[in-house]
Order: sequence, then C-alpha cells, then structure tokens
Amino acid sequence: MRLNHINLCVDDLVMARDFFQNYFDFRLQEQKGDAVAVMDDGHGFLLVLSNMHAFKSEVKPYPENFHLGFILETSDQVDQAYDRLAAAGLPLPQQPKKVRGSYGFYFTALNDILFEVSCPL
Repeated sequence: MRLNHINLCVDDLVMARDFFQNYFDFRLQEQKGDAVAVMDDGHGFLLVLSNMHAFKSEVKPYPENFHLGFILETSDQVDQAYDRLAAAGLPLPQQPKKVRGSYGFYFTALNDILFEVSCPL
C-alpha cells in the first residue's frame, strides 16, 4: 500500500497552487474554479488543494506539529532549494543545518503551514 494523495485545506487557492508549482515542482492536473486544484509531483503522488472559503469551512489552524516534509537526495539540493525560496523573499528563520540524522531547514508559508526540506546524511 502507498499513500496516493492528500487534501490540504488552504486559505488562498491561487497562492498555494503557485507556491507548489514554483518551489516544489508540482504540476497542475486540474482546477475546479476557485474551489479545488489537483496537482501531481511526477512520481505518482497527488496533492489536492481545497479552498476553505469555497466550501464555507471554518478556518482552523493546523495542529502545532503538523508539517509537510520534502526529501531531497543531497545537501547541495537542499541548499539550492533554500536559495530559491530565499531569493523569492520567503521568510526563512534559519539556514539549512544538521538535524537528527538529516540536513535541512524548516519554514512556514501559506498561512502558517510548517514545511521541512531535508536530505539524509
């Protein structure tokens, strides 16, 4: 069994769609108005972005330890991802570093969703 998709509820669908396209290389497969965008990572995983406002859902923050983790193969790739995000002006609280057997960094985006970008050491 493998994880096929996740539905991530977002505050701004266009911003989230562009964010995942520009910084994490997701491709848009289908968009249903301003409600849903279905994206793929090119490796069989689907990311579904749901606009909370289109479904009149109550906007709730994700739990404190909820995060999305992206794995890369090398520390050079992690550094390149960091540089690309920094060049775009995203607030990055710390540079990549060694953390529990990996090399990476954390940051928040899209209304305080926590992101991790790392590689194994």
